[in-house]
Amino acid sequence: MGALCGRCWGRLAVTMSLEVVKAKINRLSAEERRQFAERTVELEWDRQIEVDFSPGGRGMPLLAELEQELSEGKTRPIEKVCAERRSRNR
Repeated sequence: MGALCGRCWGRLAVTMSLEVVKAKINRLSAEERRQFAERTVELEWDRQIEVDFSPGGRGMPLLAELEQELSEGKTRPIEKVCAERRSRNR
C-alpha cells in the first residue's frame, strides 16, 4: 500500500499506511480522539470553502450577488456595521 502521510527530516522520509494511522488513532484517549475529530472536520470545512469559492465553484454566484449588493449600497461590509455599533456603545 502507498504512503498515506509522510514527514521528512533531511533525507529521511517516514511514511505511514492507512492501517498504521488507524492503529495510532485507536490508541488515542477519548479527549485526544475528540480533538482529532474536531480538527478533521475543520480541515474538511476549509477544503470545502476553497472549492466552493474557487472559479466555477458553487459559491461564486453568491459572492457575485454580494459584490453587486455592495456596489449598489444595498449591503454594507460587516466591518463598518461593527465599527458603528462599537462607537455607539462608547
